[in-house]
Amino acid sequence: MPAPVSPKKRSLMPSGELRRKLRGHGHALTALLQVGKAGVTKGFVDQLTQTLFDHELVKVKVAAECPADRFAVAERLGGEPGVDVVQVLGRTILLYKRHPQTPRFEGKRAADPGAETPVTPPVKAKPKRKPKGKARAKLRGERTERGPRRSP
Repeated sequence: MPAPVSPKKRSLMPSGELRRKLRGHGHALTALLQVGKAGVTKGFVDQLTQTLFDHELVKVKVAAECPADRFAVAERLGGEPGVDVVQVLGRTILLYKRHPQTPRFEGKRAADPGAETPVTPPVKAKPKRKPKGKARAKLRGERTERGPRRSP
């Protein structure tokens, strides 16, 4: 018999390699959407669907004035078709929906890291600057002392 699931963790996707990978990618993301004082509306869900289609992995902020609890918001958004809740951390929810044609995090493209980003040539190091003044004279073996000061 499986252990009872906490109501707070009920909406999360199952643990595994994909979830770990998504959490790593989501760390550097900024929140693209915010649930405000109106809560989760139809317009918000439509915008979320479009954003998930464009990005696959999206961070959503739950504002302090949101009428619903952050776990209720996560459960509501995770109830949309194909949407998985990767993580609820503070007032931030990380959501994932696999792209139908070109998934970034699953399938062949994810297995071949070279296919995800094009290869860039290595950056050349800048040439060293020529020394000036005393350092240049010292390098050449010249005398660096000046003669006596002239008085005006």
